[in-house]
Amino acid sequence: MISSSLLRNLIAVVILVSVSACSSVTVRTQGGEKDTSAPSYIDSKPFYFWGIKGGHEVDVNEICEGAAVSQMQTVMTSSDWMFGYLTLFIYSPRTVKVWCEE
Repeated sequence: MISSSLLRNLIAVVILVSVSACSSVTVRTQGGEKDTSAPSYIDSKPFYFWGIKGGHEVDVNEICEGAAVSQMQTVMTSSDWMFGYLTLFIYSPRTVKVWCEE
């Protein structure tokens, strides 16, 4: 049998790891290393029902004003995760970032 203090510690570790988790998908048009500079565009897009409902398009031509796009990224930040967690992932936003060539 697991002691109550061990169970509490285990639950605390699971919650801490879950809250600190984030995920990302990065697309680089030219390949190479991920760009870590500040993005040219950043916005949060709403998704619902564990990300099943909600499709969004980002017009990179408008964002970059005709310049080339060097990198695009969608991220589930810790704040996005927290909103999802608090709503049981009925509402689960994602953050989108775009880097334009200068």
